[in-house]
Amino acid sequence: MKCLPLPTLVILAATLAAGCTMGPDYVKPATVPVQQLKYDAGWQPLPAQSWAQSGEWWRAFGDAQLTALVQEANTNNQTLAQAEARYRAALAQRRLARADYSPTLSAAVDAARSSSDEVIGESSSARLGISWELDLWGRVRRQVEASTAQLDASAADLAAARLSIQLAVVNSYINLRALDVQYRILRQTMDSFTRSTQLTRNQYDAGIVSRADVIQAETQLQSLRSDLYDLENQRAIEENTIAALQGKPPVAFDLLRQDVLPAVPAIPAQLPGELIARRPDVVAAERNVAAANAQIGVAITAWLPTLSLDASGGVNGQNVSDLWNAPVRFWSVGPSLALTIFDGGRRSAAEDAAVASYDEQAAAYRQIVLDSLRDVENALATTSILREKAVQQARLVELAEENERVITNRYQSGLISYLEVAVAQNTTLNAKRTQVNVTAAQLAAAAELAGSIGGSWQVGDDVGDAAERPEQP
Repeated sequence: MKCLPLPTLVILAATLAAGCTMGPDYVKPATVPVQQLKYDAGWQPLPAQSWAQSGEWWRAFGDAQLTALVQEANTNNQTLAQAEARYRAALAQRRLARADYSPTLSAAVDAARSSSDEVIGESSSARLGISWELDLWGRVRRQVEASTAQLDASAADLAAARLSIQLAVVNSYINLRALDVQYRILRQTMDSFTRSTQLTRNQYDAGIVSRADVIQAETQLQSLRSDLYDLENQRAIEENTIAALQGKPPVAFDLLRQDVLPAVPAIPAQLPGELIARRPDVVAAERNVAAANAQIGVAITAWLPTLSLDASGGVNGQNVSDLWNAPVRFWSVGPSLALTIFDGGRRSAAEDAAVASYDEQAAAYRQIVLDSLRDVENALATTSILREKAVQQARLVELAEENERVITNRYQSGLISYLEVAVAQNTTLNAKRTQVNVTAAQLAAAAELAGSIGGSWQVGDDVGDAAERPEQP
């Protein structure tokens, strides 16, 4: 029987093994169902908004200054620059993995002078070689699969970092404007307290009230002055936070007072399963699971032999000039089969580590889905509950103001002590400040939901100019 020549056998073996890929094929891990929400009353039956399609979800608040701040943070934030650099590194890593598909071409030129038994000789050579390791068991395919999944995860991490920075800017801006409104309320209340204190002094001078009423009024006024300093300190902290998010030092950033909060936007409904599945951190976690799964296949291929094809050729001579004038030509070609027989348990440990890494990433993915569901439920609960509380709080402010007017009139008539006036005034002040806090909490919840809708991301979405951005000097 006539045997097939060696090159034919090598090509046949490579052809038969071309479709062989070791390791488990990836299947997305099962998670908790996310098609129903406990607090879905927080959704609004509205048509889709333009900001949801554009990704510029902060435009839902209709605040031009907020829009400018977020856009500047998108450009200058250094945490975001770090995420963009990691994405470029992941791009390079995938190119590195794909390079193993190609053969390696090498060239070398040698010149040597040697001596033996006092005889001095010279030798020179020039050679060109090519080597190609056949992907018999899918090691390279699994490496490319893992690096592609890691690239997707890096892109999702970039989107998550961008969304996190945007949310931080929006939340700090809401807090700052809430403090501005609180400052206006305290200034107005201080004017009222100052008039009340002066009235009490006049009545004391006239012998109508006791010295205790004057002390009570002055104490209340002084307490309000102290609260103003607290507000100024909190505002400075929020302003400096926004400056850092903008990539600026605090000395180069300043926001003028604007004692009006943005209107609470209505957030259109979206399927909760789609909402959570498109969160960037959820996408990144799922892609990390896929990468870990591919690494199991890479670890398994270490148990199997490697087959490579090598070819080389060149010229030899006694000196460098002989390489052109009188060369001695040589060449070689053939396969190489290699198998590790014993490695002290290295391959077994690598495979166990790959499996454990997969289990870790799968558990992390399931937990992130749960955390995402919690965040959405919290935002919906806040939206639904605070919508009702805002109505009741507005009514409370009306009642407190009416009660303060009645109590003040009774005090001016000499029917009651100043203590009751102080209680009524503080009740009104607390009601107004709580009303501001409720609105700020509504805005923060709306930002969370708007960010989940407008900041959603899936594999294949644009990552902006991250791949092209030049490195900073």
